[in-house]
Amino acid sequence: MTIIRSVEELNTLYGAAGEASLVKVTSKLTPDYARMIEASPFAALATVGPEGLDCSPRGDDGNVVRIVDEKTVILPDWRGNNRVDSLANIVRDPRVALMFLVPGSNTTMRINGTAVVSVDPDLIKSFEVDGKHPRSVIVVTIGEVYFQCARALIRSQLWNPERFIDPRSLPTPGALLKAAKADFDRETYDREWPERAAKTMW
Repeated sequence: MTIIRSVEELNTLYGAAGEASLVKVTSKLTPDYARMIEASPFAALATVGPEGLDCSPRGDDGNVVRIVDEKTVILPDWRGNNRVDSLANIVRDPRVALMFLVPGSNTTMRINGTAVVSVDPDLIKSFEVDGKHPRSVIVVTIGEVYFQCARALIRSQLWNPERFIDPRSLPTPGALLKAAKADFDRETYDREWPERAAKTMW
């Protein structure tokens, strides 16, 4: 196997970056970048910590993040499994990255920056849904923001319903858990999951 081991080798292999790929990067939200991000109900949050990297799906009923100003976006940490992998990373290493998907659009948005975990009572209360609140809010300071060209989503045909995979053809969450723990009760887990999820969405 021939392996690339330096940036110089990469640059020789790939050549110079196109102008558009360089000028698209800004240090703050432009009005159009803000419009794209406000249209996104889903983002992947990447963090780094002493144990390594983590990438966590984040979704909301509406905007996945709230834009505070041209340098700041915030997102609530809604109920999950309490592993707090992303949050544990942020409190030890503030570097974060976000990639936003907009249903139906092949253009993705990316933010690189730093974050803190806030438990400010007023901030938490501002995200109230049905009388429930997130336990914390992730406050992201933008270092750079840019859009990603559409080739990856075009190649994958991500939004093409004819390419959607029937979930029944895939392992269930219970089956995945049983593969990790042989005596796990997959049938009960799968049977109870839809009702449990509906009751613990917020």
